[in-house]
Amino acid sequence: MVPDIGRGSRTHGLLVYLYGPGRREEHTDAHLVGSWDGFAPDPGRDPDPKVTLARLTAALDLRVKQAGDRAPAKHVWHCSVRTAPGDRRLNDEEWNAVAQRLVHATGIAPAGDPDGCRWIAVRHAEDHIHIVATLVRGDLRNPRLNYDFNKAQAECRRIEKEMGLRRLNAGDGTAAKNPSSAEKFKAERTGRPETSRETLREAVRRAVAGADSEEEFFTRLREAGVRVKLRHAPSGDALGYNVALPGDRNRDGDPVWYPGSKLAPDLSLPKIRLRLTDGVADSGAPSVTADPPNWSPPARQRRNATVIAERSAMLLERDEGGEAAAQLVGVGELLDALAQTSPATIRAELAAAARTFERATRSHVRAERADTRALRSAARGIVQAGGALGRGEDGGTTAMLVSTLVLVALAAARWHSARGHAQQAHASRQAAAHLRTAYRHAAATPMRVLHDQGRALPEAQRRTHEDTLRAVLPEKVVRAGGMKARTDALVATLAQAERAGHDSEALLRQAIDVRELDSADDVSDVLVWRLRRIAQLPAHPGDAPRRPQAGTRRATTPSNRTSARNTTAAAPLGTVQDPNRRSSRR
Repeated sequence: MVPDIGRGSRTHGLLVYLYGPGRREEHTDAHLVGSWDGFAPDPGRDPDPKVTLARLTAALDLRVKQAGDRAPAKHVWHCSVRTAPGDRRLNDEEWNAVAQRLVHATGIAPAGDPDGCRWIAVRHAEDHIHIVATLVRGDLRNPRLNYDFNKAQAECRRIEKEMGLRRLNAGDGTAAKNPSSAEKFKAERTGRPETSRETLREAVRRAVAGADSEEEFFTRLREAGVRVKLRHAPSGDALGYNVALPGDRNRDGDPVWYPGSKLAPDLSLPKIRLRLTDGVADSGAPSVTADPPNWSPPARQRRNATVIAERSAMLLERDEGGEAAAQLVGVGELLDALAQTSPATIRAELAAAARTFERATRSHVRAERADTRALRSAARGIVQAGGALGRGEDGGTTAMLVSTLVLVALAAARWHSARGHAQQAHASRQAAAHLRTAYRHAAATPMRVLHDQGRALPEAQRRTHEDTLRAVLPEKVVRAGGMKARTDALVATLAQAERAGHDSEALLRQAIDVRELDSADDVSDVLVWRLRRIAQLPAHPGDAPRRPQAGTRRATTPSNRTSARNTTAAAPLGTVQDPNRRSSRR
C-alpha cells in the first residue's frame, strides 16, 4: 500500500478533478467512502452534482474561512493511497477504515478529537482512494503534521499486515525524490518516455562517473546537452548547481531548473565534491591486467574493471560498514560508465541495471573516506576508451565484466539484507536480474564458439579435463550453481590454458578460490570467465591464446598460492587469495 502526500490551495479545483472523468477518462463511479463526520454531501450520489460539489467545498473550507489570515496559504492536504498490483480489491468499508487510520496517524484528525480537521475520502477506481483535508482544526489552530509522510508509510505497513495485503519494503528516507503527478502528466503530454527529473538524474550520474574534477563533471553535463546554471557566493566560489533540459519550460516560458540535491540526496555539489576528493580518478594509473597490443582499448579497460569488480565483491562479503558503503558508490559509477559505452544490443538492460542499482548506493550507513580510486579509475577508463563494438574481444570482455557484476550485485543484496535495508537489497536483486539478461545477450556468441570447440576436442583429451572437473569442483558448488550448461565451454577453456603453458588443475583450483560460487547463476560460465581472465586467454575464443607472462604460470602452481597472498593491491586478483575468506563466511 503506497501513500502519496501533497499540499495545495484550491479545494474546489481538486474536488472537480476527483469527481471528473480524469485526464484519460480513467475515473469511474466517483463517490465518497468516508468523511470527518460520516454525513458529508456526496456529489457522486446526488442528482445535481454541481450544486452538491459546491456544498461539499463550502463544508470543507468552513474552518479555513473562519481562521482568515491565520489559515495556511496551502490549506489543502491531499493523500492518495494505492494498493499494490496483485492485491485483493478492498470494499468501501475497508477503504473508509484505511482513511480513518491515516488521518489519525498523521495528525489530521486524531481519533476521539472533536476539533480534528475536516476530511473526505473519494474513490473513483478499484485500487486507490484520495483523502482530502483542510488544514484548520475546529479550534482554528493548524494541525501538527511533522513527518506526516513517514507516519503514513508506517501506518500503511501495519494496515498491510492486518488486512493481508502485499507487504512492501519500508522506506528509510534515503531514496531519490519521485516525480510529482504534474511532472508525469507533463511527460505524457509532451511525448517524453520519462519525466525531466528522471532524465536529468541519469544524466548527472553518468557525468560524474569517473570524472576527474569538478570542471570535467560540468563539461560532461553540457556535452550531454544539459543546461547548467551555477550558484555562486559573493567570493565567486560555486555553492551549487541547477540543471534543465533544453525545451523544458514552465507556463511563463522560463526553463524548469532542478537543483542537484532535488534529483537525489547524493547529487548535491558538496556530495559530488566529496566523491571527487575521496577517490580522484587517475587516468595514468597502471592497469592491473596485462596490456597486449592486439586488444582494443575498450577490451583492455573492461578486463581491468573485471578484476576491480571482483575485489569489490570480496569487500562487500567481509566488510562491516563504511568501506563497503563506499564500494557501492564506486560500483554504481562503474555501471553508469558501462551502460553508456556498451553496444546497443545490451545497452537498455545495462542502463536499467544502473538506474536500479542507484537505489542500492544510498543507505544510512555512512560511506567512509575509503580509497575508491580503483573503481573510479576503472569507470573513467571505460568512458575514455569509448564504445565497444559488441563483437570479437570487445564483446567477450563485456560479457566477462557483466558476469562479474552480477555477483557484485548479489553480494550487495546480501550486505544490505544483513543490515535490514529492504529497499536497497531489493534494488540490488533487480539490478542483478537486468545484468543477467544483458549477460545472456553479450555471452551468446563467445559461449557458442567455446561449446563448439569443447565438443571438437579429441575424446581422450576431453575425458582428461572432465576428470579434472570432477576431482576439483566441490559437490556443493555443483549443486548450488546447477551447472546448467554442459561443461563443453569449461573443458575448451582448460584445454586452451594447458596449450598456453598452464597447469589446468592448479589453474582451476585458483579460479575456484577467488571467491564463493554459491550465488552464481551458472557455475560453469563464471569459471570460464575467471579462467580466461587469470590465464590471460582472449575473452573471445576465436582469437589466438597468449603464452603466460613471467609470474603468471608460477601463480597457477600450488606452491606459489600462499606467497601470492602477500602481493600488493596492484597485482591481478587471480594471484591474490584473502587468508580470511573462508573463516569470514563461517
